[in-house]
Amino acid sequence: MNQLKNYEVVSCIQPSGDIHIGNYFGAVKNWVALQEKYQCVYGVVDLHAMTRNSEPKALQSNTDQMVIDLLACGIDPNKSTLFVQSLIPEHTELTWILSNLTNFGEVSRQTQFKNAQKHNESTSAGFFTYPILQAADILIYKAKYVPVGDDQRQHLELCRKIAERFNTRYEVDYFDLPEAMYTNSSRIMSLADPSQKMSKTKGEKHFIRLFEEAETIRKKVNAAVTDSGDTPEGEMSKGVSNLFTILGACGKGDEVISLTNDFYTNQLKYTQLKEAVSEALVELTTGLRTRRSEIQSDVSLINDTIREMSEKARKTARNTVYEVKKHVGIKSISHF
Repeated sequence: MNQLKNYEVVSCIQPSGDIHIGNYFGAVKNWVALQEKYQCVYGVVDLHAMTRNSEPKALQSNTDQMVIDLLACGIDPNKSTLFVQSLIPEHTELTWILSNLTNFGEVSRQTQFKNAQKHNESTSAGFFTYPILQAADILIYKAKYVPVGDDQRQHLELCRKIAERFNTRYEVDYFDLPEAMYTNSSRIMSLADPSQKMSKTKGEKHFIRLFEEAETIRKKVNAAVTDSGDTPEGEMSKGVSNLFTILGACGKGDEVISLTNDFYTNQLKYTQLKEAVSEALVELTTGLRTRRSEIQSDVSLINDTIREMSEKARKTARNTVYEVKKHVGIKSISHF
Protein backbone atom coordinates (compact mmCIF):
# COMPACT_ATOMS: atom_id res chain seq x y z
CA MET A 1 0.00 0.00 0.00
CA ASN A 2 1.20 3.54 -0.80
CA GLN A 3 2.49 5.50 2.17
CA LEU A 4 0.09 8.30 3.09
CA LYS A 5 1.30 11.71 4.18
CA ASN A 6 0.02 12.92 7.54
CA TYR A 7 -0.52 16.63 7.09
CA GLU A 8 -0.75 19.09 9.97
CA VAL A 9 -1.35 22.37 8.14
CA VAL A 10 -3.44 23.08 5.03
CA SER A 11 -3.84 26.37 3.19
CA CYS A 12 -4.76 27.42 -0.34
CA ILE A 13 -4.50 30.37 -2.72
CA GLN A 14 -6.40 31.27 -5.87
CA PRO A 15 -4.45 31.76 -9.12
CA SER A 16 -5.88 35.21 -9.79
CA GLY A 17 -2.80 36.67 -11.44
CA ASP A 18 0.36 38.17 -10.02
CA ILE A 19 0.99 37.87 -6.29
CA HIS A 20 1.11 41.30 -4.68
CA ILE A 21 3.02 42.22 -1.53
CA GLY A 22 -0.18 41.98 0.52
CA ASN A 23 -0.53 38.31 -0.48
CA TYR A 24 3.10 37.67 0.27
CA PHE A 25 3.34 39.32 3.68
CA GLY A 26 -0.16 38.21 4.67
CA ALA A 27 0.10 34.54 3.73
CA VAL A 28 2.90 33.20 1.52
CA LYS A 29 5.76 34.35 3.73
CA ASN A 30 4.14 32.46 6.62
CA TRP A 31 3.70 29.36 4.44
CA VAL A 32 7.45 29.29 3.92
CA ALA A 33 8.07 29.59 7.67
CA LEU A 34 5.45 26.98 8.60
CA GLN A 35 6.99 24.27 6.42
CA GLU A 36 10.03 24.36 8.71
CA LYS A 37 7.90 23.28 11.70
CA TYR A 38 4.93 21.33 10.32
CA GLN A 39 3.94 18.85 7.63
CA CYS A 40 2.18 21.26 5.28
CA VAL A 41 0.02 20.88 2.18
CA TYR A 42 -0.63 23.96 0.08
CA GLY A 43 -3.03 24.27 -2.83
CA VAL A 44 -3.41 26.40 -5.94
CA VAL A 45 -7.20 26.30 -6.17
CA ASP A 46 -7.99 26.89 -9.83
CA LEU A 47 -11.55 25.55 -9.48
CA HIS A 48 -12.30 28.41 -7.09
CA ALA A 49 -10.93 30.87 -9.63
CA MET A 50 -13.64 29.80 -12.09
CA THR A 51 -16.18 31.72 -9.99
CA ARG A 52 -14.51 34.89 -11.33
CA ASN A 53 -15.49 34.04 -14.94
CA SER A 54 -11.84 33.74 -15.91
CA GLU A 55 -10.83 33.08 -19.51
CA PRO A 56 -9.53 29.51 -20.14
CA LYS A 57 -6.06 30.51 -21.37
CA ALA A 58 -5.65 33.05 -18.57
CA LEU A 59 -6.75 30.51 -15.94
CA GLN A 60 -4.24 27.92 -17.15
CA SER A 61 -1.45 30.48 -17.42
CA ASN A 62 -2.21 31.96 -13.99
CA THR A 63 -2.26 28.49 -12.42
CA ASP A 64 1.14 27.56 -13.81
CA GLN A 65 2.55 30.96 -12.87
CA MET A 66 1.24 30.72 -9.32
CA VAL A 67 3.05 27.42 -8.82
CA ILE A 68 6.26 28.97 -10.15
CA ASP A 69 5.85 32.05 -7.95
CA LEU A 70 5.24 30.00 -4.81
CA LEU A 71 8.34 27.95 -5.51
CA ALA A 72 10.29 31.17 -6.08
CA CYS A 73 9.04 32.47 -2.73
CA GLY A 74 10.52 29.46 -0.97
CA ILE A 75 7.89 26.71 -0.94
CA ASP A 76 10.10 23.62 -0.96
CA PRO A 77 8.78 20.34 -2.46
CA ASN A 78 11.15 18.49 -0.13
CA LYS A 79 9.52 20.05 2.94
CA SER A 80 5.86 20.55 1.96
CA THR A 81 3.39 19.44 -0.71
CA LEU A 82 2.05 21.89 -3.28
CA PHE A 83 -0.90 20.72 -5.39
CA VAL A 84 -3.12 22.05 -8.16
CA GLN A 85 -6.75 21.55 -7.16
CA SER A 86 -8.14 20.48 -10.54
CA LEU A 87 -5.62 17.61 -10.71
CA ILE A 88 -7.29 16.04 -7.67
CA PRO A 89 -10.92 15.23 -8.60
CA GLU A 90 -11.58 13.92 -5.10
CA HIS A 91 -11.98 17.55 -4.00
CA THR A 92 -15.15 17.94 -6.03
CA GLU A 93 -16.38 14.46 -5.10
CA LEU A 94 -16.11 15.26 -1.40
CA THR A 95 -17.76 18.64 -2.03
CA TRP A 96 -20.92 16.92 -3.30
CA ILE A 97 -21.09 14.67 -0.25
CA LEU A 98 -20.55 17.61 2.13
CA SER A 99 -23.11 19.76 0.29
CA ASN A 100 -25.78 17.34 1.44
CA LEU A 101 -24.78 18.08 5.03
CA THR A 102 -24.87 21.86 4.58
CA ASN A 103 -27.94 23.99 5.08
CA PHE A 104 -28.98 26.52 2.44
CA GLY A 105 -29.12 29.26 5.07
CA GLU A 106 -25.56 28.61 6.20
CA VAL A 107 -24.24 29.20 2.72
CA SER A 108 -26.46 32.21 2.00
CA ARG A 109 -25.12 33.93 5.14
CA GLN A 110 -21.54 33.83 3.89
CA THR A 111 -20.18 37.36 3.60
CA GLN A 112 -19.05 37.21 -0.03
CA PHE A 113 -22.48 36.04 -1.21
CA LYS A 114 -24.29 38.62 0.92
CA ASN A 115 -22.09 41.38 -0.48
CA ALA A 116 -22.79 40.24 -4.03
CA GLN A 117 -26.52 40.26 -3.34
CA LYS A 118 -26.28 43.69 -1.73
CA HIS A 119 -24.72 45.10 -4.90
CA ASN A 120 -27.14 43.21 -7.17
CA GLU A 121 -24.32 41.25 -8.76
CA SER A 122 -25.14 38.24 -10.90
CA THR A 123 -23.77 35.13 -9.17
CA SER A 124 -23.43 31.55 -10.30
CA ALA A 125 -24.35 28.45 -8.33
CA GLY A 126 -20.61 27.82 -8.09
CA PHE A 127 -20.05 31.18 -6.42
CA PHE A 128 -22.86 30.38 -3.98
CA THR A 129 -21.56 26.92 -3.03
CA TYR A 130 -17.80 27.53 -3.17
CA PRO A 131 -17.54 27.69 0.66
CA ILE A 132 -18.43 23.99 0.64
CA LEU A 133 -15.64 23.29 -1.84
CA GLN A 134 -13.40 25.27 0.47
CA ALA A 135 -14.45 23.03 3.36
CA ALA A 136 -13.62 19.99 1.23
CA ASP A 137 -10.18 21.48 0.46
CA ILE A 138 -9.50 21.50 4.19
CA LEU A 139 -11.16 18.31 5.40
CA ILE A 140 -9.85 16.08 2.62
CA TYR A 141 -6.33 16.32 4.10
CA LYS A 142 -7.51 15.95 7.71
CA ALA A 143 -5.00 18.58 8.81
CA LYS A 144 -5.29 20.06 12.27
CA TYR A 145 -4.46 23.69 11.52
CA VAL A 146 -5.60 26.24 8.96
CA PRO A 147 -3.78 29.60 8.79
CA VAL A 148 -6.52 32.23 8.58
CA GLY A 149 -7.00 35.96 8.44
CA ASP A 150 -9.98 37.94 9.71
CA ASP A 151 -11.78 37.57 6.37
CA GLN A 152 -11.57 33.76 6.49
CA ARG A 153 -12.88 33.00 9.96
CA GLN A 154 -16.45 32.58 8.76
CA HIS A 155 -15.40 29.99 6.18
CA LEU A 156 -13.46 27.98 8.73
CA GLU A 157 -16.38 28.04 11.14
CA LEU A 158 -18.65 26.63 8.42
CA CYS A 159 -16.04 23.95 7.73
CA ARG A 160 -16.01 22.96 11.40
CA LYS A 161 -19.83 22.78 11.46
CA ILE A 162 -19.87 20.51 8.42
CA ALA A 163 -17.24 18.22 9.93
CA GLU A 164 -19.11 18.01 13.21
CA ARG A 165 -22.38 17.31 11.39
CA PHE A 166 -20.74 14.49 9.41
CA ASN A 167 -19.50 12.86 12.61
CA THR A 168 -22.89 13.18 14.29
CA ARG A 169 -25.02 12.02 11.39
CA TYR A 170 -22.94 8.92 10.65
CA GLU A 171 -22.10 8.24 14.28
CA VAL A 172 -18.35 8.23 13.72
CA ASP A 173 -15.40 10.12 15.09
CA TYR A 174 -13.86 10.61 11.68
CA PHE A 175 -13.15 14.30 11.09
CA ASP A 176 -11.24 16.27 13.69
CA LEU A 177 -12.45 19.87 13.79
CA PRO A 178 -9.74 21.97 12.11
CA GLU A 179 -8.37 24.78 14.25
CA ALA A 180 -7.52 28.30 13.18
CA MET A 181 -3.83 29.12 13.21
CA TYR A 182 -3.17 32.80 13.81
CA THR A 183 0.30 33.76 12.63
CA ASN A 184 2.27 36.97 12.88
CA SER A 185 1.34 38.13 9.40
CA SER A 186 1.28 41.75 8.30
CA ARG A 187 -1.96 43.27 7.02
CA ILE A 188 -0.94 45.45 4.09
CA MET A 189 -3.31 48.19 2.98
CA SER A 190 -3.87 49.91 -0.36
CA LEU A 191 -1.26 52.53 -1.26
CA ALA A 192 -3.94 54.86 -2.65
CA ASP A 193 -6.62 54.17 -0.03
CA PRO A 194 -5.01 52.94 3.20
CA SER A 195 -8.42 52.38 4.78
CA GLN A 196 -8.86 49.35 2.46
CA LYS A 197 -6.91 46.12 2.27
CA MET A 198 -4.43 45.92 -0.63
CA SER A 199 -6.16 44.46 -3.67
CA LYS A 200 -5.72 44.34 -7.43
CA THR A 201 -9.41 44.99 -8.12
CA LYS A 202 -9.20 48.79 -7.74
CA GLY A 203 -6.31 49.40 -10.12
CA GLU A 204 -2.54 49.67 -10.42
CA LYS A 205 -1.99 52.49 -7.96
CA HIS A 206 -3.48 50.46 -5.12
CA PHE A 207 -0.98 47.58 -5.05
CA ILE A 208 2.60 46.47 -5.72
CA ARG A 209 3.31 43.19 -7.44
CA LEU A 210 5.75 40.93 -5.64
CA PHE A 211 7.85 40.58 -8.80
CA GLU A 212 7.49 44.22 -9.89
CA GLU A 213 10.42 46.03 -11.51
CA ALA A 214 12.39 48.38 -9.25
CA GLU A 215 11.50 51.57 -11.12
CA THR A 216 7.77 50.87 -10.94
CA ILE A 217 7.98 50.04 -7.24
CA ARG A 218 9.64 53.37 -6.51
CA LYS A 219 7.00 55.26 -8.50
CA LYS A 220 4.14 53.55 -6.69
CA VAL A 221 5.64 54.08 -3.23
CA ASN A 222 6.42 57.73 -4.00
CA ALA A 223 2.78 58.23 -5.00
CA ALA A 224 1.43 56.48 -1.88
CA VAL A 225 -1.03 58.43 0.26
CA THR A 226 0.53 59.58 3.54
CA ASP A 227 -1.73 62.06 5.31
CA SER A 228 -4.97 63.45 3.91
CA GLY A 229 -4.84 66.29 6.43
CA ASP A 230 -7.48 65.03 8.85
CA THR A 231 -5.19 63.11 11.21
CA PRO A 232 -5.01 64.55 14.76
CA GLU A 233 -1.65 66.07 15.62
CA GLY A 234 0.76 63.59 17.15
CA GLU A 235 -1.03 60.56 15.70
CA MET A 236 0.13 58.43 12.78
CA SER A 237 -2.14 58.49 9.74
CA LYS A 238 -3.28 55.24 8.12
CA GLY A 239 -1.08 55.89 5.11
CA VAL A 240 2.05 56.48 7.16
CA SER A 241 1.28 53.52 9.39
CA ASN A 242 0.90 51.32 6.30
CA LEU A 243 4.34 52.34 5.02
CA PHE A 244 5.85 51.48 8.40
CA THR A 245 4.07 48.11 8.29
CA ILE A 246 5.56 47.35 4.86
CA LEU A 247 9.03 48.38 6.05
CA GLY A 248 8.77 46.12 9.09
CA ALA A 249 7.45 43.22 7.00
CA CYS A 250 10.57 43.52 4.83
CA GLY A 251 12.65 42.76 7.92
CA LYS A 252 13.85 46.33 8.48
CA GLY A 253 13.05 46.52 12.19
CA ASP A 254 15.94 48.82 13.04
CA GLU A 255 14.86 51.34 10.41
CA VAL A 256 11.29 51.20 11.69
CA ILE A 257 12.46 52.05 15.21
CA SER A 258 14.69 54.87 14.01
CA LEU A 259 12.12 56.43 11.67
CA THR A 260 9.34 56.03 14.25
CA ASN A 261 11.42 58.04 16.72
CA ASP A 262 11.88 60.69 14.04
CA PHE A 263 8.11 60.77 13.49
CA TYR A 264 7.30 61.43 17.12
CA THR A 265 10.00 64.10 17.38
CA ASN A 266 8.67 65.81 14.22
CA GLN A 267 11.92 65.11 12.36
CA LEU A 268 10.56 62.57 9.88
CA LYS A 269 10.13 63.61 6.26
CA TYR A 270 7.72 61.45 4.33
CA THR A 271 10.14 61.37 1.40
CA GLN A 272 12.68 59.77 3.74
CA LEU A 273 10.17 57.10 4.82
CA LYS A 274 9.13 56.37 1.23
CA GLU A 275 12.73 56.02 0.15
CA ALA A 276 13.38 53.48 2.92
CA VAL A 277 10.28 51.50 1.96
CA SER A 278 11.20 51.57 -1.73
CA GLU A 279 14.72 50.31 -1.12
CA ALA A 280 13.51 47.54 1.20
CA LEU A 281 10.98 46.33 -1.38
CA VAL A 282 13.46 46.54 -4.26
CA GLU A 283 15.94 44.47 -2.26
CA LEU A 284 13.28 41.84 -1.57
CA THR A 285 11.79 41.66 -5.05
CA THR A 286 15.12 41.63 -6.90
CA GLY A 287 16.09 38.37 -5.22
CA LEU A 288 12.65 36.87 -5.86
CA ARG A 289 12.70 37.83 -9.54
CA THR A 290 16.08 36.18 -9.96
CA ARG A 291 14.82 32.99 -8.35
CA ARG A 292 11.67 32.97 -10.48
CA SER A 293 13.67 33.35 -13.69
CA GLU A 294 15.78 30.35 -12.75
CA ILE A 295 12.73 28.19 -12.05
CA GLN A 296 10.65 29.07 -15.11
CA SER A 297 13.54 28.49 -17.51
CA ASP A 298 12.72 24.75 -17.55
CA VAL A 299 9.07 24.26 -18.53
CA SER A 300 9.23 20.45 -18.54
CA LEU A 301 10.64 20.42 -15.02
CA ILE A 302 7.82 22.68 -13.84
CA ASN A 303 5.17 20.39 -15.34
CA ASP A 304 6.81 17.34 -13.79
CA THR A 305 6.97 19.06 -10.42
CA ILE A 306 3.29 20.06 -10.56
CA ARG A 307 2.24 16.52 -11.47
CA GLU A 308 4.43 14.80 -8.87
CA MET A 309 3.40 17.08 -5.99
CA SER A 310 -0.30 16.87 -6.90
CA GLU A 311 -0.10 13.08 -7.09
CA LYS A 312 1.46 13.00 -3.62
CA ALA A 313 -1.42 15.06 -2.24
CA ARG A 314 -3.95 12.96 -4.12
CA LYS A 315 -2.93 9.80 -2.28
CA THR A 316 -4.21 11.32 0.94
CA ALA A 317 -7.29 12.83 -0.75
CA ARG A 318 -8.19 9.51 -2.37
CA ASN A 319 -7.93 7.70 0.93
CA THR A 320 -10.16 10.23 2.69
CA VAL A 321 -12.87 10.02 0.03
CA TYR A 322 -12.70 6.22 0.08
CA GLU A 323 -13.31 6.19 3.85
CA VAL A 324 -15.99 8.88 3.67
CA LYS A 325 -17.88 6.94 1.02
CA LYS A 326 -17.83 3.84 3.21
CA HIS A 327 -19.39 5.83 6.06
CA VAL A 328 -22.16 7.35 3.90
CA GLY A 329 -22.94 4.12 2.01
CA ILE A 330 -21.51 4.94 -1.43
CA LYS A 331 -19.61 2.34 -3.42
CA SER A 332 -15.97 2.80 -4.42
CA ILE A 333 -14.17 1.13 -7.30
CA SER A 334 -10.97 0.68 -5.31
CA HIS A 335 -8.95 2.11 -2.49
CA PHE A 336 -6.03 3.29 -4.63
